[in-house]
Amino acid sequence: MLFGVFAVHSPESCPMNNNVSKEIFLDIEKKIKSNMKKFQIIKVVGFYMSVLEHEWIIILDAKSAHDIEQLCIAVGISSVSTVKIVPINEYATTVKKLKSQK
Repeated sequence: MLFGVFAVHSPESCPMNNNVSKEIFLDIEKKIKSNMKKFQIIKVVGFYMSVLEHEWIIILDAKSAHDIEQLCIAVGISSVSTVKIVPINEYATTVKKLKSQK
């Protein structure tokens, strides 16, 4: 199942402005990869950021939002950001489902 993880931080806690956040940010990818099995993360589909919006967007294929919540705590994302975890679908999957309902 695909999930969008939207992590928003304040300008004051931005890795560009805060050394603690910078250390966390620089280790995030490594920590996510080393904890994938533990939290049943199947795949990191994408990891993006909007610097001016102070937001990280991570697309994960995972078993559950609860596992992603625990991952965000374990790797430090939640220590500097407010996190929203949203189930998402690929456009093609939604189109296929809609067409099958006719």
